[in-house]
Amino acid sequence: MEQARLLLAIGLSFLVLFVWSMFFTDQQPVNNQDPEKPQAQVVETPTPDQPAQQAATTISQSDLDEIQNEAVPENPAREITIETPYYVSRISAKGAAFTSFILKKYRESVNVDSPNKELIQPDFKNGIIRTTLLDKSVHGLENAVFSIDQTGDNLSVSGEKKEIAFKWVAADGTIIIKTYTFDPGSYLIGLKVAIQNASQNAINDQLVLSLRKPVEKEKGYGFVGPSALINDSLEQIKPKNIEDKDRYEGKIKWIGIEDRYFISSIIPAEEFEGSIKLGLNDKIVSNQLINPTFELSPGKQIESQFYIFMGPKSMELLNSLGHDLGKALNFGFFDIIAKPCLWFMNQIHSVIPNYGIAIILLTIFTKILLWPLGNKSYKSMSEMKKLQPLMAEIREKHKDDKQKMNQELMALYRTYKVNPVGGCLPMVLQIPVFFALYRMLYQAIELRHAPFFLWINDLSAPDRLFDFGFSIPFMEPPYGIPVLTIIMGATMLLQQKMSPPPGDPTQAKMMMLMPVVFTFIFINFSSGLVLYWLVNNILSISQQYYVQKKTI
Repeated sequence: MEQARLLLAIGLSFLVLFVWSMFFTDQQPVNNQDPEKPQAQVVETPTPDQPAQQAATTISQSDLDEIQNEAVPENPAREITIETPYYVSRISAKGAAFTSFILKKYRESVNVDSPNKELIQPDFKNGIIRTTLLDKSVHGLENAVFSIDQTGDNLSVSGEKKEIAFKWVAADGTIIIKTYTFDPGSYLIGLKVAIQNASQNAINDQLVLSLRKPVEKEKGYGFVGPSALINDSLEQIKPKNIEDKDRYEGKIKWIGIEDRYFISSIIPAEEFEGSIKLGLNDKIVSNQLINPTFELSPGKQIESQFYIFMGPKSMELLNSLGHDLGKALNFGFFDIIAKPCLWFMNQIHSVIPNYGIAIILLTIFTKILLWPLGNKSYKSMSEMKKLQPLMAEIREKHKDDKQKMNQELMALYRTYKVNPVGGCLPMVLQIPVFFALYRMLYQAIELRHAPFFLWINDLSAPDRLFDFGFSIPFMEPPYGIPVLTIIMGATMLLQQKMSPPPGDPTQAKMMMLMPVVFTFIFINFSSGLVLYWLVNNILSISQQYYVQKKTI
């Protein structure tokens, strides 16, 4: 039974290295139902004998003549720059797609001269939020160059919402109009796609909106890749799994492509039965929203309404936008613990504007909640420590008879009413809290580039004092002194010395190696997480010292 602590310590080491990858990447199964695809709602264009109040939607011959004249814009490469209090974006006439989206409140790096965060790769010439038809029933739409109803090339959005309409006419007379609505008070961008059939043939097809983004393997354990909310269930598909399954069907609320801190998404105004089609080509991920089938007769039109969100994965912001977009911020198996911790940390920060101090106070709060478990654990350890001399005698006396030795040890535990694993079980119950806080502190955008004090200027990055300019084994750049991690390792060593040692000398040596192992494990963790573990260790040492003094 005395080996329980050793097994627990070894287990914790491997858990910190590997186990959360099992918990945090667990995908809920997709409901692979094959529902009958509903028909999209078609807005009929009234004929001349219909009521006068509906005449505004009629596609007249004069309108067609005017549109045909606009079919070839003077400047096919034209781009419009839109600036709001939250972002600066560019939309190209080619495809009426976004070619740039720069967030004003976030930077590329922690450096003071760093440019603002760009969410669209500069070499994405075709942009994102492109519009196509699944069966290509309108020829030329894939390479369409739209005309723009904006006289200047710059649009400043402040005070009230503003719109820009992009219009394209196919060779057969079919008209596609994409209208973007920009709100100065929100990251959300409205998008209305109108298809007007001014041709002589019916159109039977499905509207497709697409996202594209380069993805790199995430160094930590946050999610990177395409996602969607389907049948009220969050689907996050690793890029490496796209080849196995690239199509998902059901009731769709939104689709997106995520990285550690940001998400680009397309949100239908109302959820519908549809599907998404994923792709991966040379580290470029695509996520296509495929709308329900529509049938459009000549002289009729159809309109589809969407919202675009490109911005930070902030829990408060995402929840405020509605459409269950807040579910994109997913902390894995222990989400139910992590989100309240994030909320509480932000509440502390609203009073004390330093996230390092907020982490310290959050750690103290969680320690108070777990105080009874800690007391029980340390009391059991203290009682075991008192029995060490008697246990040593039994081992020496029966060193050649393991069965007899174990029987005597169990009798000793019963006599003094000591549970040999009583110090381990309460610690095991605290593991979910550790994993929850790990995921929260790793993914919380609030900690991105958030300073603490002195050399720790980014709580989302490993702490490094100085920059040596040369590589160090086991360490990710930058290469410097991980001061906080070394202090954390020292506190773990002190805590280990305060615990009753195993009777087996080999086991005792292995136990003393655990702090060293943990120090190497934490050397590349974010300084926010190391700070949490350090403060938790200090509080645990204080509690253990108090309990041991009390039980003497």
